[in-house]
Amino acid sequence: MSTVINCVAYEAGRRRAEVDLEQACPAETDGSFIWVGLHEPNQELLRTVQQRFNLHDLAIEDALLAHQRPKLEIYGDSIFVALRTAQMVDRRLQFGETHIFAGRGYVVTVRHGSTTAYREVRARCENAPKMLAMGESFVVYSIIDFIVDNYLPVLHALETEADALEEEVFANKSDHADVERIYELRHELLLLRRAAQPLQEVCNRIMRFDVPLIDHAMNDYFRDIQDHVIRVVEGIDNLRDLLNSALEANLLLVSLAQNQVTKTLTGWAAILSIPLAIASIYGMNFKWMPELEQPYGYPVVMAVMIGICGYMFYRFRRAGWL
Repeated sequence: MSTVINCVAYEAGRRRAEVDLEQACPAETDGSFIWVGLHEPNQELLRTVQQRFNLHDLAIEDALLAHQRPKLEIYGDSIFVALRTAQMVDRRLQFGETHIFAGRGYVVTVRHGSTTAYREVRARCENAPKMLAMGESFVVYSIIDFIVDNYLPVLHALETEADALEEEVFANKSDHADVERIYELRHELLLLRRAAQPLQEVCNRIMRFDVPLIDHAMNDYFRDIQDHVIRVVEGIDNLRDLLNSALEANLLLVSLAQNQVTKTLTGWAAILSIPLAIASIYGMNFKWMPELEQPYGYPVVMAVMIGICGYMFYRFRRAGWL
């Protein structure tokens, strides 16, 4: 269901009033802007927003279709930023999208899929009027910073689960479900990396002089976001290496267990082959065979079999096969 979450006018860093979207238009005075928040809008609502703020057709198409990779597009004096959000739901990683349209006098945010609303971001901005007075730049920064900061608890949750799986592997308690979950975690980390890594380039472009709208006084703040993104990407890469090592260790432990079983079976087969060979020879039922008429023939043969088997058992035990 398409929803207009908020449509609020700001002036000099202060919330001025809520505005009807049908009557909204870019603020004309410096330090004033309108911030519109939308949740999964349909084509009709997006066309209304486009008409009110003169948004580019290609950016509207991207916001309508969603499923965009993180990117920054420049359309004249306005920018379009596509971002991927991430959150843990029932121990599974879920992704959403946030699109930001920003130009002189307006910021429009479009949220798809994510259940995390931006009321916290709006409240944080309103509680910092000096920064909010910088206008659209600070709002764009606050949204990107909020999304990147939310990657960290997701990464921490994945690290906790990966550590638990690693312990299961080295305790020889892992099963088929654990191996499947390791593969799922690797896939989820790959998707998380695809969501986070492009933001390095987005921040790079925002800090360049050829990007309109963004106040260069905000460059240090976007550089801080870039540092957080690098930290997230490095954490993802380290965690993927850990899971790869856990998989390799699991395969090695399974192989060692199979080798031990094979050696044990081979050892017992070699031991049992001795009495089997002797018994098969004396079971051929020929009349003239050595020792058949000897009174102690049977005990001697049994003693020989037991002695040879005992010696072989001793040697296999010392070799670690039994």
